[in-house]
Amino acid sequence: MDAKFFKKLERRISSLGMGTWGIGGGFWHAETSGDEEAVRAMRRGIELGINVIDTAEMYGAGHAEELVREAITGFDREELFIVSKVWPTHARYEDVIKSARASAKRLGTHIDLYLLHWPSAEVPLCETMGAMESLVEAGVVRHIGVSNFDLALLKQARACLSKADISAVQNKFNLLSREDERSVIPYAEKEGMVYMAYTPIAKGDLVNNSFLASVGAKYKRSAVQVALNWLICINPVVPVPRASKLPHMEENAGAMGWRLKPEDWEAVSKRFEASSSS
Repeated sequence: MDAKFFKKLERRISSLGMGTWGIGGGFWHAETSGDEEAVRAMRRGIELGINVIDTAEMYGAGHAEELVREAITGFDREELFIVSKVWPTHARYEDVIKSARASAKRLGTHIDLYLLHWPSAEVPLCETMGAMESLVEAGVVRHIGVSNFDLALLKQARACLSKADISAVQNKFNLLSREDERSVIPYAEKEGMVYMAYTPIAKGDLVNNSFLASVGAKYKRSAVQVALNWLICINPVVPVPRASKLPHMEENAGAMGWRLKPEDWEAVSKRFEASSSS
């Protein structure tokens, strides 16, 4: 398995994850069409060495978590790394506890990493982090983290904790959105945290990019695989692209098991610097 070791997790996880946004429905909306195909795709991803599965209570109103439960049946649970998230409207102490237990029930297992999906404008951050810490003590979750946090807020979240610590941060990061490149990502690396990159192919904007395709031709890889591998080459980064269909999952998995040469990584990085800052 193409994997990375993270000090905060005390374990290795695959260098690429699989996201479940849009699987089982949209924003707080459950939908069963396409369920079988999504489960097949997730199972294929596990077979291809992807053990990080990223989901959330708001994906399909929890239905995505139920599909994850179905997809992981029969696999060695300890080999998997399951991530879920609590929505900020549930950021009150008791609501966080309730949400985590509901997610664990839908998943049929403990949660390896539990994230606050977005900062809450209504609830004090330390109240939420206190609940997250209690979940670790109770064994409902093994690790905690945050999502959509800048560096200052990430440090504030850590300051709220006394027994547990932040093990991961999940933010938007791709060749076209690189705000965290000189802030959150170096910090995560220094602290031994995972940096999970969502929308790693920029919602499809990089799929047919001719420059990425030309670089990929050297490696017999697609533009998508180059865009994902560029992220994988950054030490703490684990991209989590969504794939609800088998061909997409297989293409994503093809981003693992190799690395761009340094000169190609630099060429890709420089090519997209202007567009990412515009």
